[in-house]
Amino acid sequence: MALNPKISDWRGKRVWVVGASTGIGLALAERLSAQGARIVMSARNVSRLQAAADSVPGAVAVPLDVSDASAWPGAEAQARSALGGIDVVVLNAGTYAPLRAWDLATPAGLATARQTFETNLMGVYGGLSACLPDMLARGSGHVVIVGSVAGYGGLPKAVAYGPGKAALINLAESLYIDLAPRGIAVTIVSPGFVETPLTAQNDFHMPALITAAQAADNILRGLRAGRFEIHFPWRFSGFLKCLGLLPRWAYFRLVGRLA
Repeated sequence: MALNPKISDWRGKRVWVVGASTGIGLALAERLSAQGARIVMSARNVSRLQAAADSVPGAVAVPLDVSDASAWPGAEAQARSALGGIDVVVLNAGTYAPLRAWDLATPAGLATARQTFETNLMGVYGGLSACLPDMLARGSGHVVIVGSVAGYGGLPKAVAYGPGKAALINLAESLYIDLAPRGIAVTIVSPGFVETPLTAQNDFHMPALITAAQAADNILRGLRAGRFEIHFPWRFSGFLKCLGLLPRWAYFRLVGRLA
């Protein structure tokens, strides 16, 4: 069942992709531009962002550190001015550092956890605070939040990353309840393992690994179908969803063995 308006024609759509210098964000910007959307791309690394924007026809680069709450209003104003309005905002910026429970016993581990939450969770709140006033005034718009299947349940090496992504799923559900009646669509995207600079640091086998281009195609298919939740690849994301239905003792035993 479609919970959002279906987007099958991107021609003329005004899209702000945040976290667009590499990986899923860049691939999505490329796909959307090829389908006729007008694109603004944002990321923290200015030189990498500009190089990425130069590779996407017509794209405008607006540098932004999503963890800096004070930077959001100015960046949103630049993006809205460049596009003449924002129809869709894709909040994709994120970071990942493998952390185990015992890492939190060190100052460095705690600092890494704080940074992860500032980027992955509070960065989304910053985007919402900046974009929602105009969308609410117009009674239209679409918020796309990119989370992760790591938010479906506790996993090894994810004591900061996983909880932040779980919070995004809950946040998207709360947003949908509030915003759908006011004409604003909300989508949560939960990818599995995707080939990006972040996953390149993993020292373990990543099942069902896909490319960023494949991830972008999955997102566009989900938006075309009007889905609230887009998760992929199904053989992996579906498996993790099923794990969440197990009794806790069975979940811990199975995930512990996989780890």
